[in-house]
Amino acid sequence: MAGLRERQKADRERRILRAAVTRFRADGYRAVRIEDLAEMAQVSVGTVYNYYRTKGDILIATVAMEVEEVLESGASVVANPPQGVDEALLALIFGYYDHSLEYLSKEMWRTAMALSIEAPDTPNGQRYVELDARLAAQVTALIAALQARGEVRAELDAGTIGQVIFNNLNQMFIDFVRDDSMTLDTLRDRVAAQMRPLACLIATEGAA
Repeated sequence: MAGLRERQKADRERRILRAAVTRFRADGYRAVRIEDLAEMAQVSVGTVYNYYRTKGDILIATVAMEVEEVLESGASVVANPPQGVDEALLALIFGYYDHSLEYLSKEMWRTAMALSIEAPDTPNGQRYVELDARLAAQVTALIAALQARGEVRAELDAGTIGQVIFNNLNQMFIDFVRDDSMTLDTLRDRVAAQMRPLACLIATEGAA
């Protein structure tokens, strides 16, 4: 019985998040009401509030759903990186970027970022920071894996290099979501132009 209740609870939560993805993208985050999400998810308004206190909670939960999926995909890159430091880095980063609009529009990303900046000490703000930290940790894990394979210079601190790379790819993503006209192809080209020389700086001889 407990297992059935858990499955029913997970199904309701998935329906709420699917409704949020659809309605936020179609109508804009600010125009959508909790009542609209409840109607589309075929649950009561009270049920929505049982899971999420605010509409912002639902948006950040959507970001978390996106990040969990890219972390899962990125784990396979870390476990078996492509040959070459630049190719390995770009495989991981492109995986992040290419999935970024799967659930969220650029407007939704801007709103989520604003929520995290405006209220950094709230659960939403803290959760957004924690998601960023997990992505940065995965970049660091990739650098460590490349060091273990002898492709990144052993004297470099993997944590420091990973944070530098994450900070750069994160800022470039912020630029991307700020500009509605920028395409994913443009973003990929720009990050590749920066990652390739950086890869040369951290790679062992002949490994870039």
